[in-house]
Amino acid sequence: MDNPASRRSRPRVGHIQFLNCLPLYWGLARTGTLLDLELTKDTPEKLSEQLVRGDLDIGPITLVEFLKHADQLVALPDIAVGCDGPVMSCVIVSQQPLDRLDGARVALGSTSRTSVRLAQLLLAEHVGVTPDYYTCPPDLGLMMQEAEAAVLIGDAALRANLHDAPRLGLQVHDLGAMWKEWTGLPFVFAVWAARRDYLEREPHVVRQVHEAFLASRDVSLEEVAKVAEQAARWESFDAGVLERYFTTLDFRFGPDQLAGVTEFARRVGPTTGFAADVKVDLLGG
Repeated sequence: MDNPASRRSRPRVGHIQFLNCLPLYWGLARTGTLLDLELTKDTPEKLSEQLVRGDLDIGPITLVEFLKHADQLVALPDIAVGCDGPVMSCVIVSQQPLDRLDGARVALGSTSRTSVRLAQLLLAEHVGVTPDYYTCPPDLGLMMQEAEAAVLIGDAALRANLHDAPRLGLQVHDLGAMWKEWTGLPFVFAVWAARRDYLEREPHVVRQVHEAFLASRDVSLEEVAKVAEQAARWESFDAGVLERYFTTLDFRFGPDQLAGVTEFARRVGPTTGFAADVKVDLLGG
């Protein structure tokens, strides 16, 4: 007879359906831990909502949503999706220099509140302009018919960055590179976190999941050429581009990354729904 309690013992874990997370999941099958998890695949925003709501136990959550709900969550150390310089897949695509965008229409084609907030922060405080923002689907061709610039993330940004923008003669500004130039710090777009109530009930399981993802990431980066080659079979990017992308991303979450999170929170917290000095609790910290 099927035992619901036995089924429920598998942790409910989120999986972002973007290329940038492939190296964190690819190795799960290689290490033999994939069957131990109940994986839910979705966009960063929907997974964030599910984790906050309690429909997931452990998973990726966008930085802004993590900081808003830090009292309910504990971050897993040494695993995140971020960059220490260019990121390639979080960009502003523009028809003119960014310092000419004051009052201009800028399309937010991103589903990521973190990337949108970062783009708005950089344009306001680093570039010194206040555009007229509106939200729309992430279709660069349609965006450029109505806007002077567009914010894109994920696979859509990668396509715009590498394929569409050069073909259309558009400028591409990498959000990770802009943040690094401005602050000297890495940027973290998403962290992995466990719900505090789940951690209290299942501390051993949380640590096992954490170790499984660290091992998966390490195996994937050791065999990154193979990961890129396999991904290229179903993506519109060749293996060389994907290998460069996977090795450009920063999957660490250590002191430097935490300093970047702290700086972002200080700059945007009061206007984004969390305290400027929000406390980030780390597993084992």
